[in-house]
Amino acid sequence: MSGIRSRYTKTEWYYRACRHRPDKDHVFSEMDEEKHRRLRQQMGSGYSGKENPGLEDSIDSHVSELIQLIRSKYISTEAASKPMDFAQKIQYLTLDVISDISFGKPFGDLRADEDTFGIAESSETGMVAFTYSIGLGLYRILQTPLFARFLGFKETDPTGWGRMFANGRAIVKARLALDTQKRSDMIASFIRHGLTEEEILSETTLQMIAGSDTTAASLRVIMLYLLTHSRVYAKLQAEIDAFAESERTNRPSTIVSDANTRRLSYLQAVIKEGMRVHPPVTNSDPKRVPDGGDIVVVDGKSVFLPGGTNVNCAAWPLHINKGIFGEDAEEFRPERWLLETDEKKLTTMHRVHELVFGYGKYQCLGRPIAMMEIGKTVFELMRNFDWCLAKPDMPWKESNHAGVFTHNDMWVLAYERQSR
Repeated sequence: MSGIRSRYTKTEWYYRACRHRPDKDHVFSEMDEEKHRRLRQQMGSGYSGKENPGLEDSIDSHVSELIQLIRSKYISTEAASKPMDFAQKIQYLTLDVISDISFGKPFGDLRADEDTFGIAESSETGMVAFTYSIGLGLYRILQTPLFARFLGFKETDPTGWGRMFANGRAIVKARLALDTQKRSDMIASFIRHGLTEEEILSETTLQMIAGSDTTAASLRVIMLYLLTHSRVYAKLQAEIDAFAESERTNRPSTIVSDANTRRLSYLQAVIKEGMRVHPPVTNSDPKRVPDGGDIVVVDGKSVFLPGGTNVNCAAWPLHINKGIFGEDAEEFRPERWLLETDEKKLTTMHRVHELVFGYGKYQCLGRPIAMMEIGKTVFELMRNFDWCLAKPDMPWKESNHAGVFTHNDMWVLAYERQSR
């Protein structure tokens, strides 16, 4: 459905509801296929290291801030426990990373140890509203200029999305007045490739929401499964310790590089398995069957889909499908990614895993950033600290709105590692 040459298109009832402002599309909500293709082409370089060489350094600086925050305020000892809401701190990390990459300046949540502009809170409440908007078709009302004028967020708001838009607009305006050839970051890349002020504002704001929530959800899931599977926890920490010791003389006290996280096979298997057994989203994005209909094969049988039908792929059951991942598909076992000898089956497993980020012409542009951030964060959390759940009988409060998971009250205890 999402292949480059696919005739399937986006569905109005879902994507129109994804707009931040009436009549203002971004790359995710844009339904015109040619405009969508153009936007992806213009934005691609900004998401990579080609025109944004400081991307990895930005992530490193905020992972380092997270480690410093934990070490300065939340270290537990034998004498005293200091519970930390892991869900909250990880949200601060992902917001600081994506705001720094997008606007060239982080929100500063980690340094302040608070939701500085109320973005995290606004994002969560916004997802609740979004659920009603698409589920009840309310987007037809919510996306009207009249509603936005009186009840929507405003750039004069002191916190939340309005504050984020206002800050973003000020930054974009200032950057448009500068020589982009002297800057090598995401906004400079967008400007060089012809995005307008409104387009840049829409795209960078989209990143705040999509880029922080799903990455944070993935990190929480991975850490929860590590903390509840002691064998995997010990095996991963042993791999990390062995690598850290071998690199100690070359790169002491620096954040692990993205290239090196990709060399650690068990770390990569743990990340894949966490995102497989509990994807950050429960479904892919709905599509419209092309005019004339289509024939698909389901359980070996041909099924005709009438043209104009809205169809979707349920990510959750697909990722625990026993026909793809084996009889223990619902179990957290990272070794499945390393021990599978059937190359055809392994290829299918990897293709299904890729659906977490979408596929083909609709694949998430921020995938490389998210995977880099996840790899570095898991590595450094496991290298620097020992972890346990503060409330094993209630590890978190989880909710799902519009297919996206959110978590609260994930209380953990972090102990300084004695040998690392």
